[in-house]
Amino acid sequence: MEIWIVAGTVLVLVVLSAFFSGSETALTATSRARMHHLEGQGDKRAESVNRLLTRQDRLIGALLIGNNLVNILGSALATSMFLALFGQSGVAYATIAMTVLLVIFAEVLPKSWAISNPDRFALFVAPVIRRFVVVVGPLSSLVNGIVRRILKVFGVDLADNAPLLSAQEEIRGAVEVLHKEGSVVKEERDRLGGLLDLAELEVSDIMVHRTNMKMVNADQEPAAIVAEILDSPYTRMPVWRGETDNIVGIVHAKDMLRALYAVNNDASKIDIMKVANKPWFVPDTTTLRDQLDAFLRRKAHVAVVVDEYGEVEGLVTLEDIIEEIVGDIADEHDVDVQGVRQEADGSIVVDGSVPIRDLNRALDWDLPDEEATTIAGLVIHEAQTIPAEKQAFTFHNKRFIVMKRQKNRITKLRIRPV
Repeated sequence: MEIWIVAGTVLVLVVLSAFFSGSETALTATSRARMHHLEGQGDKRAESVNRLLTRQDRLIGALLIGNNLVNILGSALATSMFLALFGQSGVAYATIAMTVLLVIFAEVLPKSWAISNPDRFALFVAPVIRRFVVVVGPLSSLVNGIVRRILKVFGVDLADNAPLLSAQEEIRGAVEVLHKEGSVVKEERDRLGGLLDLAELEVSDIMVHRTNMKMVNADQEPAAIVAEILDSPYTRMPVWRGETDNIVGIVHAKDMLRALYAVNNDASKIDIMKVANKPWFVPDTTTLRDQLDAFLRRKAHVAVVVDEYGEVEGLVTLEDIIEEIVGDIADEHDVDVQGVRQEADGSIVVDGSVPIRDLNRALDWDLPDEEATTIAGLVIHEAQTIPAEKQAFTFHNKRFIVMKRQKNRITKLRIRPV
């Protein structure tokens, strides 16, 4: 009768070991975001999970203490039972039996079950584990303190172990995994990636370069100025005087229409400087996130970008930043200049001014954009020279052939995958 009691106790301890093993796997693999969402909806079990995960070292220590206690006690009882039944050879039988029981039923089975649905498993065990951690927590903290001191002797300081990935990089990695699994389509991945990139990109990366800016000369005849503004596809245009680097205002087409209405459509009576607003200058090193906040705070839509010497570099708009998130926004007045053409032989003909980020988004490539903004800039950076026409280069698993060049500018390229 006593042997059956011991055998039953061993089985109960194996079940407890399985509970601790499964709980450890589920609580460490559960989605923190989903638990916070459930807690926000009033789920008390999710609240327990979040509280446990705030002190993860204390949680893991408590679970390991509980697991080892039941495993050691179960093995000791099994050994005593087999010794009573088989004598000294019972040690070997007990080792074999407990190894099989613990590996299959206390490790592999519960952990496989837990990892298949960690959120549901974590919610189920959280109330019990929370009470267990309250009891064993002080002992777990003591053990963790001893471990930290021992590791510090060997030069390992757990407090200095910063995470390898930032929060943004973890989100980006999660989105990439979901995209590969088919849960997130390419467009959604690009939008989320664009949102995360706002803190890393600067306005100089997306601005309209000053060579491509459409501007109005304030010294022209008023009628010519009005005609130029109304003929433009843009609602806001910089106004310069004397030289193009001297931006003296930003004129809005709607303000121009109001001014025309006030003088009975007599364009000769228009004073452009009275219609134009004061220009807003921003440094080229401003991050897109800061610039977006500034646009919203000032209720502005356009800013002139200047370098460290105060020289005009280009123009950035609120729409430019939003397009970094959602992709190109086109309306009935936009001039459709894509600059990318697919050839029948599989190659891509690209204008040199096409931004690398736009090309990566359109073709799902991963060309680096840290050292250059445009595809022509990337070729010049990699070649370390200004290439001649017909010259070809191979880098980043692509073959770049210079098709056209004007002075020192590469205007057209052909790109083939290697």
